[in-house]
Amino acid sequence: MFKALSNTHRLKIFLRLASCGTGGIACKTDQACECVGDLGSNLGIAPSTVSHHLKELHRAGLIRSRRQGQRIECWVDPEVINSLMHFFDRTACA
Repeated sequence: MFKALSNTHRLKIFLRLASCGTGGIACKTDQACECVGDLGSNLGIAPSTVSHHLKELHRAGLIRSRRQGQRIECWVDPEVINSLMHFFDRTACA
């Protein structure tokens, strides 16, 4: 997970997704991010690069995605956030 997040673009994408959609509920159109196609323009990252970074985040188990017609929606699983928080809590106390 940390290797995937070590890339600046991936970290930006992850944080954007974490701020707007959880648990299979994709981002709403009035929120900061929407479908995969909108992420790149919102973050200033080329669409082809966004696809690559999303694939790496998915491989690392950091994000989930689903296809809705031509749209691909992504979100961060709340369990991932809980897992990361637990790691940092445990590390800070050690």
